[in-house]
Amino acid sequence: MKRSALIPLPLAGCLLLSGCGVLSGGGGVTLDLVAADYGTDASNSSSIYWNKVARDFEAANPGIKVKVDVVSWDDIDKHVADLIAKGKTPDVVQTGGFADQVAADRLYPVGDVLSMEAQANLLGSFSKAGQVLGSQYGIPFISSSRVFVYNKAIFDKAGITAPPATWDDLRKDAELIKSKVPGVTPYALPLGPEEAQAESMIWTMSGGGELSDSVGNYTIDSQPNRDTFKWLRTNLVDRGLTYPDPGQANRKDAFTAFTKGEVAMLNGHPALIKAAAAAGIQYGTAAIPRKSKEVKEVTFGVADWLMAFKANGHRAEIKKFLNFTLAKQNTLAFDEEYNMLPVTQDTLDDMSANASHQDLAQFLQNLPTASFYPYGDPSWDKVSSMIKQQMGKAVKSGGDQVLADLQSTALAEAAKARRAG
Repeated sequence: MKRSALIPLPLAGCLLLSGCGVLSGGGGVTLDLVAADYGTDASNSSSIYWNKVARDFEAANPGIKVKVDVVSWDDIDKHVADLIAKGKTPDVVQTGGFADQVAADRLYPVGDVLSMEAQANLLGSFSKAGQVLGSQYGIPFISSSRVFVYNKAIFDKAGITAPPATWDDLRKDAELIKSKVPGVTPYALPLGPEEAQAESMIWTMSGGGELSDSVGNYTIDSQPNRDTFKWLRTNLVDRGLTYPDPGQANRKDAFTAFTKGEVAMLNGHPALIKAAAAAGIQYGTAAIPRKSKEVKEVTFGVADWLMAFKANGHRAEIKKFLNFTLAKQNTLAFDEEYNMLPVTQDTLDDMSANASHQDLAQFLQNLPTASFYPYGDPSWDKVSSMIKQQMGKAVKSGGDQVLADLQSTALAEAAKARRAG
């Protein structure tokens, strides 16, 4: 379970607000909840949200108490591991992954801790992403997706009237921007160690490839992927239409540059939209450009997860709490507070119909068909880390060897994980 890709600004440390790690209400069973903090400071810490959910749940279920423990993204993995090592395993954890806990046989399957109605309300693409070997253990909590984002003012100056639909369109638009709007990076390609795995997955899918196939086998070194990274090198990097060394460019820096009007085009998520609007940037969103119109449209999603632990034997109480947590009034409140995207059908319907969320329309329509990282593979954390460190080199000379080396190491990690399981 590594720090999620969804979080723009983590808050360090478990915030010492009222209720963080404090019991509320009364009853015979206490559920221990450990959750990641999506807040930027004390004023919007996730502890505020979770303590309200806990109080409301306790009022409806007087025999159960909920102990809330909200921890920063930097610390939550170690915190949970330490609790387990001390024999103090939580009942429910909300964080960025679940496969390692499944491999250790610590979790209830979703069918044991969610009602049929709650399971049916989860978006199917997310339920599938929460599976390990055909059984679902990860319960999606919130999501994000990526769309193509562009600066309308820069497009106007360059004489571009519509966003690019194909890679050729993207290259031509980038060349126009370079020639007519000096000082602007035409396309931001962040393949640095912050989140190279996301940008890589978007580009491989838009080239007709993938990082792993439908049954979870790594396919990093495929011919479509070799063609994709060669295209990036020869059409964007070598022509000076993106960063000179994308492997040294991080997503956060690319997003900041976009909000300053210094980047014309990039792939972004809802937090970028919010920041761009706050900075007064006239932006547009569109489908991610593809190698050709024959390649299926890219719908890339990222999720964070809830998981239910077996150690304390509180299955019935956990089921009541999770069903309550996934009710629309709670999921909608969290999504709106942190500008995240829904994982349940009723919340998706509500947000899609709400005029105040029209800035998210392109993101929302992608969710039901989204493709994901191989969350269910316990080797993914290590493979993802390697991609973050190495994939930026794939857009340089010798990029094919980079993909071959990543593939070899990924297969070795997957085999090791299978043996450990």
